[in-house]
Amino acid sequence: MDKFWAHLIKVQPDPDPWVVVVSALVALVIVGFRMPWQVSRGLITIAHEGGHALMALLTRRKLEGIRLHSDTSGVTLTRGRPTGPGMVLTALAGYLAPPLLGLGAAWLTEQGRITLLVWGVLLLLVCMLLLIRNLYGALILLVTGGAVFALIMYAPADIQQVVALVSVWFLLFGGIRPIIELQHKRRRRQARDSDADQLARLTFLPGGFYVFFFLLVSLASVLFGAYLMNPL
Repeated sequence: MDKFWAHLIKVQPDPDPWVVVVSALVALVIVGFRMPWQVSRGLITIAHEGGHALMALLTRRKLEGIRLHSDTSGVTLTRGRPTGPGMVLTALAGYLAPPLLGLGAAWLTEQGRITLLVWGVLLLLVCMLLLIRNLYGALILLVTGGAVFALIMYAPADIQQVVALVSVWFLLFGGIRPIIELQHKRRRRQARDSDADQLARLTFLPGGFYVFFFLLVSLASVLFGAYLMNPL
């Protein structure tokens, strides 16, 4: 265990500046273009539903389970009071989870704790797998977790570092696009049960306020994450 802990917390050297810049550009291409975004958007959904689930547990709501669907949507089922702070915080956590997770990952990356970051992601995926209640959700988590485990076991440290950098940028950039998509759907009245509209029914503030709040937190996370990983 002492050897494993030492391996877990070891500090990797800082990446070359061009590696940080290229990884950011790769993540931006993945998020910005339709085809790679459709393939990878499910990873943002995993973080989104994980945020709902974690906040439900922290506010002592009964967590029934999580479902991930092939159209990259998802739902987290909880039981408890239909109103009140617990329900509000649980609804808030979804769209905030990817950018805040990316910000935390950026901090670990800046500290050189790449190994700790990758093992932490694997642990979160395993915990989430225990809460999945549909076959597709279990399959996508097994595939993602298997890829992370293979990265840990077989990839050299410099490859792990590059993958971690791309993943951090992907979480930061990928937290913004679903919020923009949400607002477009709300304008066409196609998202009446979205997190923002549920929050509007739970509080005295309109749904547009929550969309703005989600976007503000996401943009702030990108800026602060970029500051942390600034190669200069």
